[in-house]
Amino acid sequence: MTPKKLKRVDIIFDCDGCEPVDVIREAIKLSPDEIVSAIIESGLRGRGGAGFPTGMKWKFAKEEKSDIKYVICNADEGEPGTFKDREILDMVPNKVLAGMAVCAYAIGAKEGFIYLRGEYNFLLKKLIKTIDIFNNTLSKMGLDFAISIRSGSGAYVCGEETALFESMEGKRGEPRNKPPFPTHKGYNGKPTVINNVETLVYTAMIIRIGVKEFKKLGTTDSRGSKVFSVSGDTPKAGVHELELGLNVAEFVEEFGDGDTKAVQVGGAAGFCVPRRMFNETIIGFEGTPTGGSMMVFNSTRSMFNILNDYLEFFAEESCGQCTPCRVGTQQLIRGVHAVKKGEKPSDYLDQLLKLTDTMKIASKCGLGQSVANSFSSIVTNFREEMIY
Repeated sequence: MTPKKLKRVDIIFDCDGCEPVDVIREAIKLSPDEIVSAIIESGLRGRGGAGFPTGMKWKFAKEEKSDIKYVICNADEGEPGTFKDREILDMVPNKVLAGMAVCAYAIGAKEGFIYLRGEYNFLLKKLIKTIDIFNNTLSKMGLDFAISIRSGSGAYVCGEETALFESMEGKRGEPRNKPPFPTHKGYNGKPTVINNVETLVYTAMIIRIGVKEFKKLGTTDSRGSKVFSVSGDTPKAGVHELELGLNVAEFVEEFGDGDTKAVQVGGAAGFCVPRRMFNETIIGFEGTPTGGSMMVFNSTRSMFNILNDYLEFFAEESCGQCTPCRVGTQQLIRGVHAVKKGEKPSDYLDQLLKLTDTMKIASKCGLGQSVANSFSSIVTNFREEMIY
């Protein structure tokens, strides 16, 4: 596939259309079935990282027979290197609220929540004021839907949707077994749609600009654009909205410092792309997907130190519920340090790679499963830096 050339986009932060009333008025001209069909046709996939088709999630929840349903905005942005949702909530919160209202109308929900990362509580005062105005506006329009906020306590695992539900219900934040899935049995055991902040904005914008306009961007497998949190060894750190489908080489040409040796796509839970793979690595669901974090590293950086930081983060944030994650993260830290100190031979790294394969299969949730992404990509591509 020919990669897209880097193209800047301004859908998310374009203040033309920030007023939610216009979006909601357009939405209620359509039937719930028509809205769900439009989101499915748009090809929009979740922007939190997993990439599940948004329209299908709405469809499953809509088809559930229940008097009580919920819409939840997952604003527990805990992935290292990711800060785009914070910017969206600060700059265009009305677009997020509009997306939640469109979803509620489509699936038949009367109550919605924003689950806000504990470190983002500085946004509370502004968000509460915006939500109060929004709820009053919906009431005047005769729509029976209201939104409120729930704050997290800083646990990375609560970004996983079922651990988030546990937290909202006043329990310890631990992932649940699946099935049942949230659209069948989510918050308080009721059908629930949970979407990322950015995903909800795109649903509102699809209603505003139309499916055809949205599908002009991206590729067949990665429709639309994406907001990237760019950090590291870059002269252009910050939040940037780009068309999906570009390759890492195009990204580095724009955001690198001239000496980029690796790009970590998707935060600690993502993949480390080395220089020799920049041209062949597509940023999108047909290549290397990202929840938004793009960390740029130049030749002065030690990939061993970067990997160590990731592993310490995972070990600290593991909820400890399942053995593969709880024990596996600790063993990986000890193992790479043993190799670096010369206490273990270099081929011991191969045993550690097998351990990550097991963690990917046996861990209960995405935290333990995703440890393999950064570990295997860094160890495989920068093996010489792991050895004493």
